Amino acid sequence: MSVSVPLSVLDLVRFDPTAEGPAEAIARSVRLAQTADRLGYRRLWFAEHHNAASIASSATSVLIEHVASQTERIRVGAGGIMLPTHSPLVIAEQFGMLASLHPDRIDLGLGRAPGTDQTTMRALRRTGRESDNFPSDVVELHGFLSDQSRIPGVAAHPGQGTKVPLYILGSSLFGARLAAQLGLPYSFASHFAPAMLQQAAQEYREGFDPNGPLAPADAKPWFIAAANVIVADDEGDAADQRHRAEARWLRDFLSRGGSNPSDADIAAARQHPQGQQLLSMLECTFSGTGQQVVAGLDGFAQQVQADELIVVNMAITEEQKQHTLELLAPQQQ
Repeated sequence: MSVSVPLSVLDLVRFDPTAEGPAEAIARSVRLAQTADRLGYRRLWFAEHHNAASIASSATSVLIEHVASQTERIRVGAGGIMLPTHSPLVIAEQFGMLASLHPDRIDLGLGRAPGTDQTTMRALRRTGRESDNFPSDVVELHGFLSDQSRIPGVAAHPGQGTKVPLYILGSSLFGARLAAQLGLPYSFASHFAPAMLQQAAQEYREGFDPNGPLAPADAKPWFIAAANVIVADDEGDAADQRHRAEARWLRDFLSRGGSNPSDADIAAARQHPQGQQLLSMLECTFSGTGQQVVAGLDGFAQQVQADELIVVNMAITEEQKQHTLELLAPQQQ
């Protein structure tokens, strides 16, 4: 039994800053990437976050290069670059460089959110209004990566002519409608924001314009849905890992502002309406044995008519993360 659509991986490069540093987290992500590469996953994406003490993917393009240089087949890219925090030209140059170093292996997913808080935005020299320019910035970026720059006399070197494939990311109807209008693939962040998934998928497919201004030749809608996964040899182990992953999720939120919640605080949060609301963000989570998770993901893909699934590996230890990839592997099902 196998998932009926291509399977990819979103790696958040999470780590516990009280127990290890970013170097260890990145080395672990490289090993997991090599496993995903060997087992036949389609692509591996990293997300841009800033001022997040437990996430080591802030310099996303640098991390993509590091991982791509140590893998062979799997596509590596951004899921995504938060375009309002950058100029389109700089991103075109960075991903043009990546595409020149790793031809036909680089993806560029683009998000409209700042990927951080208001204070950090100011440190990034951003006002928060840059997201208003997202649609035009996507078009400008596409021009830099194609053969026709939208700005006369300005070209991305490298970048021009690389035609790095663009994906619009989002967790609302805005991204779905924009991707459909432009004729681009769309990836929905249902791994943490599932509320609008069904409607976004429907509006994207119904509104998709194969002749959109950025649509490639013979363009068809391509919808990617995200889900969290934990796969183990038995249900009990998977349930235990899921319980611990949920506790870590709650701890991340309760720790904001410098607090240090105890295990008792986490247990109490599970029973509190606010804690239950936080856990509802993980609605699109599939845990269990390989057969159970494959069946769950297959049903999920059919429900939202996904062309591809991208999974977040929520297993706890590196050994368990490796085992999740192995039990879910496209080549071994």
